[in-house]
Amino acid sequence: MRYAPVALVLSALAALTASAGQSATPEVLDPRAAALEAQGKVALANGDLDRATDGFEAALAISPGSAVLVMDLADVARHQAMPGKALHYYRAVLARDPANLDALAGEGQALAQKGAFDKAKRNLARLEAICGDGCPPARNLASALTAAQAQAQVTPAAAHVVSADTPNSGVVNN
Repeated sequence: MRYAPVALVLSALAALTASAGQSATPEVLDPRAAALEAQGKVALANGDLDRATDGFEAALAISPGSAVLVMDLADVARHQAMPGKALHYYRAVLARDPANLDALAGEGQALAQKGAFDKAKRNLARLEAICGDGCPPARNLASALTAAQAQAQVTPAAAHVVSADTPNSGVVNN
């Protein structure tokens, strides 16, 4: 009985140390890279996608392997309607950190943009299992998925198919 309090304190200390090792430390960028990232974010907000890409790539040259900067490049690729390129970036982040909620949500958004709704729904289910349906990444993916599905339903109906027997206006037959 004399050792019970000591054992309790030691076990609590071991549990605390083990759980502290599970939490990820926030990524700190080099100040030059952070300045370039800030410029890229301003350019992205203003719709200047080329300048945003340049800023993020320059920052990545200073801080290679930065997950934050790779995620920024993925966001630009999605804005450029290049979901395949965005998927490449998101998957690079997920390869290093499979539990990155923002990368999971971004990958789901890129999949939805590409029309892979079932895969995007799997990402949403995975996010909801990890953080619940109320967390911001899950809400963002759910709304992006809904919007992409609505867009996909409108697009085929709005498409106009020209058949072979439709006369071409403006074409002169000599």
